Amino acid sequence: MSPRFVLFGPPHLTAIALTLTVPLALALLARHEHLGRHADRLARMGLAGLLVAGWLCWYSLAAWRHELRLDYGLPMNLCDWAEIALVVALLTRGQFAYELGYFWGLGGTLQGMLTPTLYYDFPDLQFIFFFIQHGGVIAALLYLTLGTRLRPTAASLPRVIGASFAYLGAAALLDWSFGLNYGFLRAKPLGQNLLGLMSPWPWYIPELVAAGMGFVLLYYLPFALLDWTRHRKAPSRVP
Repeated sequence: MSPRFVLFGPPHLTAIALTLTVPLALALLARHEHLGRHADRLARMGLAGLLVAGWLCWYSLAAWRHELRLDYGLPMNLCDWAEIALVVALLTRGQFAYELGYFWGLGGTLQGMLTPTLYYDFPDLQFIFFFIQHGGVIAALLYLTLGTRLRPTAASLPRVIGASFAYLGAAALLDWSFGLNYGFLRAKPLGQNLLGLMSPWPWYIPELVAAGMGFVLLYYLPFALLDWTRHRKAPSRVP
């Protein structure tokens, strides 16, 4: 039997390190003068394949362990939607799909990766497939940002916020219809996480919405500062 999961234990930290270093290495190859074009295509197809394979393996494991239930097996978590968006972005380099994957991945999947709700540690298959999925999401959005140079813009903010409210509406309708808890709209998740610091149900829901909008602004801030710095350094035109 696999050992109990240890938060920020060696396997957890190793998974986080690989999630950060692999896309950085791939981005360097994608920017290589001679290898760039072919390396970019291979990296994008490889990451898309990793996300799809991780998803299929996760569901296969859940079915094998008889854990594939209505409250667990539907692709209605924000991480699922981020993963779908990033697969599309990797295959097409589409701006809107990238924006959704970037903000949803950092806003939802990153939290899940840092404070995962896992029972068993490495080498349990659930641990491996969990970090392939969640780590793959973070690796994909980092690669698309650093390797293909896609980036969010100011116009991304209303699009992503609108799409996020659409997700909340879909999750709320499903939760209300079948008594589920997608989007954590009916109960807080177990374990150590951001929602544990918020008010009891249902008062944490508006706090969750406000935090989500705050994270959207936070994750756009580096690009806003970069644009502001470039604007300040740009030579002024003489009439």
